Amino acid sequence: MTTCDQSHEEAINEYAGNWKRFDCFIWDRMEELTDADNWAIIYTHHRDSRLLDLSNAAVIERELTPYSEADDADVVFESHNHWAVGHIDGFSIRVIRHGQITDAFKTYLDLQERKDTYPILDEEDYSAREMEATMENLTDAVWRLKDEYDLPEGWEDEVFCWLSDNNPSAIENRDDQGGYLDENELREAFDNLHFVATT
Repeated sequence: MTTCDQSHEEAINEYAGNWKRFDCFIWDRMEELTDADNWAIIYTHHRDSRLLDLSNAAVIERELTPYSEADDADVVFESHNHWAVGHIDGFSIRVIRHGQITDAFKTYLDLQERKDTYPILDEEDYSAREMEATMENLTDAVWRLKDEYDLPEGWEDEVFCWLSDNNPSAIENRDDQGGYLDENELREAFDNLHFVATT
């Protein structure tokens, strides 16, 4: 019989030892632990994850890092190979220690509760990722046009600002992968910014 808070009992039953229910799974750390049944493995993202999952995973890692730094830590960040997605990343977390729920697991449950209320754990982090992805997509999208215009240094920022003011839908986040422009939208921005055509 544990002394765990009754409000956490369902979560404890769901998570503690969850890795034993995974199909075709071998956990190397199991041999190192004397209380492996008290641990859970939680995955947050994989190779092909989109912006929201990556952002939330970064927040979860940031919040759980203090619990990973002791000699007998309650959190260990892990990356596992997976046949479908190359790798899948997350952490193992001790749910129960000496019959009591760990602070690490309480922190994780609090983060999950926040996510259930609103899916973005950190708006600033998510917005920064949207912006970065959009700028990368902008650079990728211009490859067919780069020989048609003499693009000045820093053209990316100029185009982004012009689109933000004049055609914001062109840079809206699509499929949680940032904004992605087509050639017509780029040409419109280039022409209005008076970039010199070379052809």
